[in-house]
Amino acid sequence: MKIAEPPRSPERRKQDLLDRLERETDIWIATADHEGLPCLVALWFVWDGRCLWLSTRLTNPTGRNLRDGGRARLALADTRDVVLIDGEVETYASDEVPTAAAEAFVARTGWDPRKDSASYGYFRVRPLAVQAWREAHELPGRHLMRAGVWVA
Repeated sequence: MKIAEPPRSPERRKQDLLDRLERETDIWIATADHEGLPCLVALWFVWDGRCLWLSTRLTNPTGRNLRDGGRARLALADTRDVVLIDGEVETYASDEVPTAAAEAFVARTGWDPRKDSASYGYFRVRPLAVQAWREAHELPGRHLMRAGVWVA
């Protein structure tokens, strides 16, 4: 592998990340149950400028893990443009989700979980740590957020 581009500045990395969160629709969600059994799925998401909003059934493994564990790791799909987000999760039943979040989800995905089934819930993920890098030469400085505060 030949790396032709110089590393991006932290500010450029943060802007690239924010652009991706606005542009992309799918994100990988890694959770674990109380025994540590991992679960990894891709879900649609909406970025509201501070948090990510997801929806899945409250009764499936991901829904249970998000609700019961209160933490998740999220990753955008490109292995040459890595984004990892560690966050804390707040769970909302379909009839409890803030209207603005539910409507943004519908506008972005074309799907309204509130009308699909009562078993769907919403999950707000507040980022606590964010890393972003392209290739090994960007590993230094990859931490864009720590303890919920942007460092870039």
